[in-house]
Amino acid sequence: MLKNKIERLAFSVLSMTLLFSSSVAFAELASIDDEDLSVISGQAGVYLSGEISINENGGPIQNAYFGDCTDNKKCGARLAFQPKENGGWFVLDDFKGGFSFQGLTLRVRDISSGFGGDGSNFNREVLEVGLPDQIKVDKLQFTYAASSTARPTDAGFQQTDFYTVEIDGNITLQGNLLVFPTGNN
Repeated sequence: MLKNKIERLAFSVLSMTLLFSSSVAFAELASIDDEDLSVISGQAGVYLSGEISINENGGPIQNAYFGDCTDNKKCGARLAFQPKENGGWFVLDDFKGGFSFQGLTLRVRDISSGFGGDGSNFNREVLEVGLPDQIKVDKLQFTYAASSTARPTDAGFQQTDFYTVEIDGNITLQGNLLVFPTGNN
C-alpha cells in the first residue's frame, strides 16, 4: 500500500515536471523593432561579484612536507615557476586564505580622443576593467621562496624562504584598468 502511494507521488511529480517543461519548450523569441527598443534602458558590460577560497583547510596531500593545517607542516597550495631552463625555481608556497569582491565590471570602451592626443591616433576599442570599491581579504597568506626543485618531494630538494605575506582586512580600490590589444587589427 505504501509502495503504491510512493509510486503515485513519483508519477505526479514527474507529470508536473513534464507539463511545466513542455510549456517552456514552446516559448519563442520575439523580435523588437527599433521604436520599442529605444525606450528600453540598460547598461553595456558585465557586473561581477565573487568569493574565492584557496586551501582554507589544507590540501589533499599528506606527507613529510605537507600537512593538514593542524601541525607545523605546510598546508597551503604551492605554485612553482622556472624562469630559465635548467635553472632554479621561484615558488609561492603555503598559499591559502580567501578574498571576496563585489562590483568588478567588464566592458568594451572606444578610445578615439584624450590620452594627451594619443587617443585619436589609437582610435580603437579596449577592454575596460572597472575595479571594485573594496576587496575583503580573509587571512590570505603565502611565502615567496627559491627552490632547487618544483616539488618538495623531488630528490635534492632545498628551499630558501625570502618573506611571508599575510593580509587580513579590506583593500580599497579606485579607477579602471585598460587592457590594450596588440597586433595590426
